[in-house]
Amino acid sequence: MRKIFVFASGCVILLACNNQQKSETDTKMASGTDSSSTKPQSEFADARYTDMGKKMQAQFESGDMDGWMINFADTAIYNWSAGDSLVGKKAIMDYWKNRRTNVIDSIKFTNDIWLPLKVNTPQRGPDVPGVWLLSWYQVNAKYKNGKKLGFWVHSDYHYNKDDKIDRVVQYIDRAPINAALGTK
Repeated sequence: MRKIFVFASGCVILLACNNQQKSETDTKMASGTDSSSTKPQSEFADARYTDMGKKMQAQFESGDMDGWMINFADTAIYNWSAGDSLVGKKAIMDYWKNRRTNVIDSIKFTNDIWLPLKVNTPQRGPDVPGVWLLSWYQVNAKYKNGKKLGFWVHSDYHYNKDDKIDRVVQYIDRAPINAALGTK
């Protein structure tokens, strides 16, 4: 009986040690860190990026497209979730200035949520490290043709080393917008 008790105690101790090692490994994997790195995979970025995003929204609402464009790098890329994109500051400016002047009568952003995030190490693939500003907001637009539309948008802004936006990814369903405007 004593031998069985010693054997069972030894098994329990071995299993406990084995579980502890798995727990430490699982924790490292979940946090995105390992023993060779002291920085987390990502962390909150400075709150000033939220202020920058809110200022951009106010500029767009008021129709100050020149002020809005100051925030962009010359090499910026503006991507929509549908796969189309604008490349270069001039293309972005031409598109949005025309849209804001000739298509949109008024626009209001509400219920906004902002998350400034600093990516230290991409998880995989061609992810871009650096500061990202993630935003979610409701758009209420009145178009020049008299149609009104409300919808939600999610936008991701990436900032270069000079704090200029060099990439925008905007997740939006453009079908209702195109229907309101009578375009394809």
